[in-house]
Amino acid sequence: MRYTVSDDDTAIALGSGDVPVLGTPRLIAWLEAETVAEAAPRLRPEQTTVGAAIRVRHRRPTPVGGAVDVYATLTTDGDRLTFDVSAIDGDGHYVADGEIDRVVVDRATFH
Repeated sequence: MRYTVSDDDTAIALGSGDVPVLGTPRLIAWLEAETVAEAAPRLRPEQTTVGAAIRVRHRRPTPVGGAVDVYATLTTDGDRLTFDVSAIDGDGHYVADGEIDRVVVDRATFH
C-alpha cells in the first residue's frame, strides 16, 4: 500500500515529536494495517487478529508530501502470525523495517 505523508501524519500532529515529518505512531499504524490485510485471507469468518508485539526501527525521516510504500510478509503461520514489515520511500530508501506479531482469535469469545 502506498501512503502520502500529510500534515496530520507528522510527529507534531501525533504528539510524538516536534518536527514536521512522518510520525512513528502513524508509520506503525500503516504497517499494522498491512499485516491485517495480509492476514485476512487466512482467517475463517468467525476469526480476526489482534496485535501482540511490534519490533520496528524507524530509520529515516519522510517529509510532508513524501510517499511511503509499506509491505508485510508472513514468516510464521499458526495461531500467532509473525510478519516481516518494511516501509520504503519514493526514492527507494528504507524508512522502516522490523517485525509485527498478530494473534488469531475468535471474534465472539475475544470480548
